[in-house]
Amino acid sequence: MDLFTSPSVTPSPTAQADRLLVRLSGYPRKHNEGRVELFHKGEWGTICDDDFSIKNANVLCRQLGFVEATGWTHSAKYGKGQGKIWLDNVNCNGGEKSVENCQSRGWGNSDCTHDEDAGVVCKDERIPGFVDSNAQVDETKIEAVRLRPVVSTAKRKRPVTEGVVEVRYKDGWAQVCDVGWTVKNTRVVCGMLGFPHERKVNKNFYKLYLERQKSFYYVHSVACTGTEVHLAACPLEFNKPNSTFSCGGSAAVVSCMPGPLFMQNTGNVRLKGGARVGEGRVEVLKGSEWGTVCDDRWNLQSASVVCRELGFGCAKEALTGARMGQGMGPIYMNEVKCVGTEKSIWNCPFKNITSEDCQHLEDAAVRCNVPYLGLENSIRIVGGRSGYEGRVEVQVGSKWGTVCSAGWTTKEAMVVCRQLGLGYSMHAVTETWYWDSSNVTEMVLSGVKCTGSEMSLSQCQHHKIVSCQRAAAKFAAGVICSETASDLALNASLVQQTEDCLSKSASQANWPYGHRRLLRFSSQINNIGRADFRPKAGRHSWVWHACHGHYHSMDIFTHYDLLNSNGTKVAEGHKASFCLEDTDCQEGVSKRYECANFGDQGITVGCWDLYRHDIDCQWIDITDVKPGNYILQIVINPNHEVAESDFSNNAMKCNCKYDGHRIWLHNCHTGDAFSDEAEKKFEKYPGQTSNKIS
Repeated sequence: MDLFTSPSVTPSPTAQADRLLVRLSGYPRKHNEGRVELFHKGEWGTICDDDFSIKNANVLCRQLGFVEATGWTHSAKYGKGQGKIWLDNVNCNGGEKSVENCQSRGWGNSDCTHDEDAGVVCKDERIPGFVDSNAQVDETKIEAVRLRPVVSTAKRKRPVTEGVVEVRYKDGWAQVCDVGWTVKNTRVVCGMLGFPHERKVNKNFYKLYLERQKSFYYVHSVACTGTEVHLAACPLEFNKPNSTFSCGGSAAVVSCMPGPLFMQNTGNVRLKGGARVGEGRVEVLKGSEWGTVCDDRWNLQSASVVCRELGFGCAKEALTGARMGQGMGPIYMNEVKCVGTEKSIWNCPFKNITSEDCQHLEDAAVRCNVPYLGLENSIRIVGGRSGYEGRVEVQVGSKWGTVCSAGWTTKEAMVVCRQLGLGYSMHAVTETWYWDSSNVTEMVLSGVKCTGSEMSLSQCQHHKIVSCQRAAAKFAAGVICSETASDLALNASLVQQTEDCLSKSASQANWPYGHRRLLRFSSQINNIGRADFRPKAGRHSWVWHACHGHYHSMDIFTHYDLLNSNGTKVAEGHKASFCLEDTDCQEGVSKRYECANFGDQGITVGCWDLYRHDIDCQWIDITDVKPGNYILQIVINPNHEVAESDFSNNAMKCNCKYDGHRIWLHNCHTGDAFSDEAEKKFEKYPGQTSNKIS
């Protein structure tokens, strides 16, 4: 039995000689996507994802009768194939008639495993006149699974955690026979639906109900091992057309244990940089410092262990290549090889990292299955040029209306974009007259104030009674969302190494109280996200800075503060306006932004902007500060004027010991780099690194 491809029919020698046969396989997928399989020497096999590209995908999609490719996948996204890995390091120029005409290592010559099987996503448009399609259609496959609750109160509740297992069949839903059903099958179903654990179900409760119901059993039997990420990956037996199958039992019923949906981390694992709940860069805690996981051999089984550990279901995707942005700290793990039953990623075999093994460009990430809550049904955006922008409209009771834009910021917009599944917030819009295409004019929500981490706007603070000074529809709140965002983070070690001195301009200045004592430092601001960081203000509003000889595009970009042990500010730095440019970049990344000659401003992904300690205004005046222990704090993009994928790493702190003549800086770190326990001990240890002051 072929479980998730069409029946294995061996093509005739004539057909094989005429052209290479290609098929799409795997799960879960639509008809125009899947794992690529090739028929060679009488055997089906796969292609390794090493050096795979959109050009390769275009060639393969045309072979399958589609006009072009819209994407490709790696790391066995559609499940691991079996048998041979026929091709590796495939390099097409895009114009070949067949993938066998592209450069590669040759048939059967590969150093890959099926964890690296490549897939393609083809545009759902057929080549005109393409008759002899290679795309083999599999009628017996499972794409969607749901739990159908039987109690009337449970039908209205979200998420649905218990009910009859049903699979999509034609235009409706069909049941699964429960003869031979095991807890391992239940585990797979629960994982698919976003739940970390299964629980025992009371079959007697369902017995009478199921006896009264007429069931159509599309699936006769299921035999999961418990580590699969989709029911379609399990050995299945399907109902054949016109068969007289009798189940001998009843419909399978499952009960799942939901995890805490707002769990940020479980002590030693967390997700960072994702736009949606249950997705992000995988970070693990070792000692007192967070670090990342390298993506070598990263697969769905290992990703699923992380997801379940965090209270979600199994993994929907195991992402490689820093798809959720790059981390900044150490890289702790490489070649993680989980079976899928482990309680924690730390229980899985892995290799320790050497500096030659991995870079943060290879940080692993996950997208987990999360329970369906239906939150997107009570909010919409209308009038925009695309589905990613528009005026926000919410449903309160049975009424749809607009949201007051007073106090509307990036944080509120972030929640809207998350609730709609549209990624990150790029802009919080407070005037939406140009999106006036809706009949909705009444304002139904005001005083909205979010932390930015909520799953829906209804979870944020808001007025009990609507009160808005500018209640006209043209002043309603709006958003512009994006699938990618920048992420700024300071290089903490550079601040700690800085040799501080009094600036030349400050020493020559005619201070009213004589010379001032200034703490100076360098700062390097890295963009580790997935989109360029661009100033919010347009060029027309940039301000010429005569001292620096260029325009400044951001009014307030950085705060420098000196805090005492209870967090009270004892001295603050100059809240200077800034010019943003690429001072330098990672290898292979080109500079795009510069301050000189009224150039475009911003920070490219993979680049950084360096502010040396001898630049004017890069200081904190500590003339009136008494000797003692303090915290130096630097915060970039403090007002969240420009959207980022993660604001928790925008602050950097250092322990600071001052004896009246010298300052020692140590333990410099970004705001989220330490464990909670280490952060609490932060003020207790005097430093080792000596930094001069004037």
